[in-house]
Amino acid sequence: MERSVSFFAALFTGFLLLYVPGSAWSRSPAPSDARVYLISPAHGETVTSPVKVRFGLQGMGVAPAGVDKPATGHHHLLINVDVLPPLDKPLPKDERHRHFGGGQTEVILELPPGRHTLRLILGDKNHVPHDPPLISQPVTIEVVKPR
Repeated sequence: MERSVSFFAALFTGFLLLYVPGSAWSRSPAPSDARVYLISPAHGETVTSPVKVRFGLQGMGVAPAGVDKPATGHHHLLINVDVLPPLDKPLPKDERHRHFGGGQTEVILELPPGRHTLRLILGDKNHVPHDPPLISQPVTIEVVKPR
């Protein structure tokens, strides 16, 4: 039963993302002491692919998309994104804007060799950043081929 409720909550959220105009989104409040950050990898670290990325959150809880519980949200990982997306509507979803609407707190990424920048944004039940938005400091890593 719980799985079907989650499925329908996600389906309804997807419907809203398609049909609610951007100006109709209200932003969920975030506590002033809350912050989102990358636990690993560390800024400046040299790694090989696949890369395990661990997400951190302080002052709030993690909840799946579609779950309406105060002071919670879910992670969105921005990969090599130079300009932040609009913060007053649902975050985009593509290869560079990854959604973790199931409440995941880590991911294993396949990244090609080279320099990559990672950044987290916490989204509410509708994938909309909180007010104020919780955005991590960018972490730049160098991915090298294994020896």
